[in-house]
Amino acid sequence: MKDTIRFELNNKPQEVTIDKERTLLWVLRNDLDLTGTKYGCGMGLCGACSVLVDNKPVRSCQVTADFVDGKKVVTVEGLGTKDKLHPVQQAFVDHDALQCGYCTPGMIITATGLLYKNPSPTREEIIDAMDENFCRCGAYTRIIDAIQAASKKMKGGI
Repeated sequence: MKDTIRFELNNKPQEVTIDKERTLLWVLRNDLDLTGTKYGCGMGLCGACSVLVDNKPVRSCQVTADFVDGKKVVTVEGLGTKDKLHPVQQAFVDHDALQCGYCTPGMIITATGLLYKNPSPTREEIIDAMDENFCRCGAYTRIIDAIQAASKKMKGGI
C-alpha cells in the first residue's frame, strides 16, 4: 500500500509517495538518488547504512520509511558541502581515516551522532560508540583520531 511520507531530508522538506514498508535505505538510494548511504550487510550489523534521524544514528536498512514521517533525516550528503566539509568529514580526510571508503559514510554519521550527544568523548567512549561500525580495511586507529580531532574542532579548539 502506498502512502505519502513527509520528513525533512538534509535540511529540506521532502515528500515521497511510496510503500511505507520499504526500508529507508532503499528509499534514500533508489527513490531519492542519495547513494552516500551504503548497503552493507542488510541486517543492521555493519553500520554502512547509518543516517541521522533527529540527530541520532539509525541503521536505515532496519527501519521502514514510515519511521521517519515527521522527522529530520540527515545523510552524509547533508552534513557539509564540497566547499565546506562538516568538521567530522574534514577530520576523516585530515587523518586519512578511510581506505576503500565504503564504510566511511556510516562511520562519519555515527561519529557525528556521538559528538552531538557527547561533545567531549573519551577515547573509550568513542570506541564504545563506534564498536558496531565495521571497517574491513582496518583504519580504526585513524578513525578514532579523526573523531577526537573533530570533537575539538566542533568545540572551537585547534
